[in-house]
Amino acid sequence: MIKLKLQVLCDNAIAIGPGKADLLEQIMATGSISGAAREMGMSYRRAWQLVDVMNRCWSDRLVETTPGRASGGARVTELGIAVVHRYRAMQHTLETCAEENGWRELSAAIRETPLPHQPGSTLPQPECDSADKAG
Repeated sequence: MIKLKLQVLCDNAIAIGPGKADLLEQIMATGSISGAAREMGMSYRRAWQLVDVMNRCWSDRLVETTPGRASGGARVTELGIAVVHRYRAMQHTLETCAEENGWRELSAAIRETPLPHQPGSTLPQPECDSADKAG
């Protein structure tokens, strides 16, 4: 099985990936970070951390929050909606490209699990050319 995972990076942070896109979509559906976290089976703290990373990586916030138990909540901004839509379009393009370029054949050729390590086997040593030996 071949797994394709599209991630957009901001330095070493993942600005958007499949999980963060799912989280944004759940925030759109529920109107809150806690509701989205519940739906996804993650802690509120983890969901908040993911939102925080996204908000710090993009040119503007992807999620805006309103404090307060009764009237509080969260909403995905216009930029957030655009990011999700473009991310999902890129995912679809990647999957289509992989399918058109032989991923099924590669999937058929890969083992379900790796072979066991061969006891006593060693990795071959790289050969040095004559220039390296003269060195």
